[in-house]
Amino acid sequence: MAMDEKILENMVLTRVMRLNAMVHGIVTGTVAGAAIFIATNWLIFKGGPVGPDGELIIGPHLALLGQFFIGYRVTFVGSLIGVAYGFVCGFVVGYFVSRTYNWVADLREGKTA
Repeated sequence: MAMDEKILENMVLTRVMRLNAMVHGIVTGTVAGAAIFIATNWLIFKGGPVGPDGELIIGPHLALLGQFFIGYRVTFVGSLIGVAYGFVCGFVVGYFVSRTYNWVADLREGKTA
């Protein structure tokens, strides 16, 4: 009985863990979307100087996301748009990182597709 447990323990310790790409993508996307939402709203609630056209001049670095995310601005509506873009980008990155990790793990174990 002790020998069976030892064999099982060795098998578990030597086997590489596989990542679930879908779950990893969803979690990474959720964290990225939440980060953009929180950062944007933090700057909005913090406030800042008003420009000549009456618009708040806050978060110049965060406002650069508008160059990549069409429709994003440092406003509450912009934070909701940022959540969507952040989730999609985070999902894609998380998904492909997991798929790449699993592919490399398969190569190391000698499995072929």
